[in-house]
Amino acid sequence: QVQLVESGGGLVQAGGSLRLSCAASGFTFSSYPMAWFRQAPGKQRELVASITDLGATNYADSVKGRFTISRDNAKSTVYLQMNSLKPEDTAVYYCRVITRGRLYWGQGTQVTVSS
Repeated sequence: QVQLVESGGGLVQAGGSLRLSCAASGFTFSSYPMAWFRQAPGKQRELVASITDLGATNYADSVKGRFTISRDNAKSTVYLQMNSLKPEDTAVYYCRVITRGRLYWGQGTQVTVSS
């Protein structure tokens, strides 16, 4: 059974940093691209960053230069390092994988950035 468990969210002041983790199980992690999304209150869920099985990365324009996505295949974990956080980064952050023809989400982790 595919499971994605996010952790690392919290409350931080503007300009601060957080590192999110997403521990995956139930599929061959190293073979699949992974992605981080976020959803702010009243807004649609949006792609933040993605990483292919070979480690190629892609970022939303709003986080380029501030966020870094990475993966540790030995630990079946994908990370999102978030630096220079802004109040507009406040959202619930989710990791996602598409495997076995289905889309799977984690439960999400709340990130709140105070001004």
